[in-house]
Amino acid sequence: MKQGMIGAVTALAAVVTYGVVAGAQAPAQTAPPAYPPPAATIQTGDAPAYAFDITKAEIDYVLKNSPSNPPDRQLRVVDMGKYNLGVGIIRRGPTNDKPGDPVPVLWHDYTPEIYYITSGSGVLTTGGTILNQRPGRGVPNVMNGPSGSGIAGPGAYSRRVGPGDIIIIPNKVAHGWSGVTDHVEYLSYRPDPDRVLPAGWVYPSLLRIVPPEVPTPGVGRGAAPAAPAPGGAAAPR
Repeated sequence: MKQGMIGAVTALAAVVTYGVVAGAQAPAQTAPPAYPPPAATIQTGDAPAYAFDITKAEIDYVLKNSPSNPPDRQLRVVDMGKYNLGVGIIRRGPTNDKPGDPVPVLWHDYTPEIYYITSGSGVLTTGGTILNQRPGRGVPNVMNGPSGSGIAGPGAYSRRVGPGDIIIIPNKVAHGWSGVTDHVEYLSYRPDPDRVLPAGWVYPSLLRIVPPEVPTPGVGRGAAPAAPAPGGAAAPR
C-alpha cells in the first residue's frame, strides 16, 4: 500500500514538473500586426503587405507650403520588393524664354519618369543629342538619383502638353521645358530598379499628416468579424 502511494506521488510530481517545463518552453502568443503599420521596417527585397496613400489634400499642402525652388518635391519613395518607386509633384512657373532660345534639359542615369500633367501647359522637349553636358557633382538627389544637365541638340522633339497628357521618359533621355507662360504642374512616377532613391523617404512636411481612417467595407458581413458597436456591443448583422 505504502509503495503504491509513493509511486502515485512520484508520477504526479513528474506530470507537474513536465507541465511546468513544457509551459516554460511554449512559444509566446503574439497579436497579429496592425495594418498599415506606419513605422514598419521593410527589408530590401520584401514586397510590402499594405498600401501607401498620397491624398490630394497632402499634395495641395505640399504645393502651398513648400519653397518654389526647387520645383520638384519627392512625396514618397516606396520599396516595392524588386524595385523602389518614387512619386513626386512638380510645379514650374514661367520659363520667360524667347523664340529661338536654347532649351535647357536634364537627364537621369537610372530613373525613368512618367509625367501626368494636372494643370497648366508648356512645351516639353525630349530626346536627341545633349549639348554642353554637365554631369551632376555627386550631390544626393532624392528625386531622381544621379543626373546631369545640358542643352537640347539635334534630334530633339518638342510638343505642347496640357492637363491629362501622359509622357513616358526613359532614363538617360533628355527632357526640358520652355514656353510656359503661367505654370505647368504634373505628377512624376519614378520606377527605380537600381535602388538609387532612398526607400522610405517621405516629404518632411507630410510626416505630420495622417489620413483619417474610415470603416472597411465588408467588416461584419459573411465570414468577416463584426466591428464592435459603440459601448462595446457587437454590431448588428
